[in-house]
Amino acid sequence: MGESTQDQDQKPTEPTQPHPDPSAATTTANAPPQNHPSQTAKIPLRPRKIRKLSPDAGDRKSPHTDAAAENPKSTPPKVAKNKIVPYQPKPAPKIAARSLSCDGEIEIALRHLRAADPLLAPLIDIHLPPAFDSFHPPFLALTKSILYQQLAYKAGTSIYTRFVSLCGGEDCVLPDTVLALTPQQLRQIGVSGRKASYLHDLARKYQNGILSDSSIVDMDDKSLFTMLTMVNGIGSWSVHMFMIFSLHRPDVLPVNDLGVRKGVQMLYRLEELPRPSQMEQLCEKWRPYRSVASWYMWRLVEAKGAPSSAGAVVGATSLQLQLPEQQHHQQQQQQPQFLDPINGILNLGACAWGQ
Repeated sequence: MGESTQDQDQKPTEPTQPHPDPSAATTTANAPPQNHPSQTAKIPLRPRKIRKLSPDAGDRKSPHTDAAAENPKSTPPKVAKNKIVPYQPKPAPKIAARSLSCDGEIEIALRHLRAADPLLAPLIDIHLPPAFDSFHPPFLALTKSILYQQLAYKAGTSIYTRFVSLCGGEDCVLPDTVLALTPQQLRQIGVSGRKASYLHDLARKYQNGILSDSSIVDMDDKSLFTMLTMVNGIGSWSVHMFMIFSLHRPDVLPVNDLGVRKGVQMLYRLEELPRPSQMEQLCEKWRPYRSVASWYMWRLVEAKGAPSSAGAVVGATSLQLQLPEQQHHQQQQQQPQFLDPINGILNLGACAWGQ
């Protein structure tokens, strides 16, 4: 009995094996298989993406998002801090000028010129406002300007009167009528052969549809200048006079007109006569009523030898501008359309001068 006990003490103890339980086996078989640790590492959870797709996360907005939604033009502080935005001044409001023959437009022009250029205020005070209330069909006005080229007002008027009679009246001065007149017929009433070719070129451009009265009225200033200077015998000075006194365009600056240039020299007390290339910059402040300001420049120069003070112009009553012989020759070279620029202007728009 004692040996039996000793044998039991010396025999190595074996681990006890639990008895298999059938019910436990059944439970294990029905349970879902557990993922292997390596498989779990290959498919990481991404809670941030899940939160973005969830309804709660979609309703949340960051402070920068809210600010951008309230003010689309605002930039997030972080971006604006590192971004250099150049200063851009606000453009000055533009005045939409209408034809000078429209009711009240002259008054608007004078108020603008007084505010834009105080040196014009004394001139505006001592003269009655200009009146742009006459209108001729463009073809008739252009024909008239060609006939008056390099002629004094009296001689031009005589030839123009005979020309109108030859056509059968002003209402009959039409492209077809002018083309029907031969150079010999025109020469008999005092029209030179060169001027006859100018008249025929203008009439042909009307007949071919390149120009028309309606298109001339509807064109903007730049396009009109380009199209009219394509006509033989019509230069920049003639176009400017036509635009001011026939079409009543408000913002025309005749940079080649000696009277306007001389007026600018007197107004601003310049030592030298400004060049045509300088006129745009000197008269920029007059926009969009440079036509009206140019009218006052002619009035300023009416009195020969008048000082630049506007008060000296009060006594000027004559519209005849007497130029020295040297300036008179220069006038012929720069604007050959009229020998006498003031009388030529009277021809194109006598009512604009108040005569």
